[in-house]
Amino acid sequence: MSAELAGLVLDLVAKAAPDAEAEVTVVRGELALTRFAGSAIHQNVAEDIGKVRLRLHTEGRTASSATTLTSLDALEALVERTIGAARLRPEDAGWGGLTPPSPLSGEGNYDPATAAADPGARAAVVRAFVDAAGGLETAGYCRTSETITVYANSAGQSVTARATAAITDGIARTCSSDGVARSAAVRLGDLDGAALGEHAAARARLAADPVPLAPGRYPVVLEASAVADLVGFSAWYGFNARAVAEGRSFVELGHEQFDPAITLHDDPLRPDALGVPVDAEGAPKRPLPLVLGGISTSLTHDRRTARQAGAESTGHAVPGGERFGALAGHLCLRPGPEGPDLLAGLDRGLLVSDLWYTRVLDPRTLVVTGLTRNGVWWVEDGRIVRPVRNLRFTQSYLDALAPGSVQAVGARAESIPGTYGEGRTSTPGVRLASWNFTGGAAD
Repeated sequence: MSAELAGLVLDLVAKAAPDAEAEVTVVRGELALTRFAGSAIHQNVAEDIGKVRLRLHTEGRTASSATTLTSLDALEALVERTIGAARLRPEDAGWGGLTPPSPLSGEGNYDPATAAADPGARAAVVRAFVDAAGGLETAGYCRTSETITVYANSAGQSVTARATAAITDGIARTCSSDGVARSAAVRLGDLDGAALGEHAAARARLAADPVPLAPGRYPVVLEASAVADLVGFSAWYGFNARAVAEGRSFVELGHEQFDPAITLHDDPLRPDALGVPVDAEGAPKRPLPLVLGGISTSLTHDRRTARQAGAESTGHAVPGGERFGALAGHLCLRPGPEGPDLLAGLDRGLLVSDLWYTRVLDPRTLVVTGLTRNGVWWVEDGRIVRPVRNLRFTQSYLDALAPGSVQAVGARAESIPGTYGEGRTSTPGVRLASWNFTGGAAD
């Protein structure tokens, strides 16, 4: 049905604007959420995903539009208003053209049981989380999704891909602290609600009755959830080819901008990768090394930036990317060798569980401000001494990961749900030489 819809829209464009270059993306599926608070489920919701997106280039101008309606009248209206919008737009000298026929590397990671998961299946994960918290108050959600994507264009590219995803994100709470645990997987059956609930509860108890700490620079161990923020911002603001072309990025290809312990890939073809293996322009997604042994290696391109740079699309186009560029959504920070726990090498410093409300102040140096949450602890001689109240920080992520700044990378990666869409980040924790805390969370 989705392939027929895409073909119908292309036929309608060909009749209305025979010289137009057109691409159609049809997305179908379901997103279902089981939410809990006060250690009890209070909401089950499900949303049918259905959207037809059209982008076309005609008379040197480009426009796009979308609809959730699939009747013939609705599709004719979609084509009519998109052509009309294009005629009102300025000339688009940077148009990158359409993706030529290109096969995908498989149809995507898909699990039928997750696609068919009902509220009872998600409730079982939630119950395991709540029971493992040992009486602490809990809150969070368990989410499952199925996505089927069909892409077709007037240059002959036509592909179908599908994917499933399951995410659990929850907290356990004492009267003075929270602990968090979150994970993402292709299969709902791979989410261990009991292990997540136990971890969140242990962290909450360990963080109870925190004390204030003076602002300053401290060595830190960042757990995986916090590290995901570092590598995500580094990729989106740094290794984005549009940001580089516009002078907004710190990246200098071929230079050792990171510590040699840092190797970062974007790998949408891993067996545990979430999302479909085709980008918004119909290009096959493929693995891309961004940092190898500390050296900045590659940029994410869509067809627009690839044409400008004399390169090829890397399969990282996203809807609306003509405004902000191509983005990596399957980041993988390579774990370090087996060895002692990251805390073992921390003489005096902080263990940070999570970062939130982070905002980029200067993309050229990747200075970010934000807050800690869900647990901060003072560490001496490799042992947690006491919990600390949440802190505000203002820190260059680039400096934090610069040569000589990364003291150790953890040996085990965790699967952290993506901030946007169905992506994920695979990352271990890291120990860093310095982190700039500028005040308390209320300052």
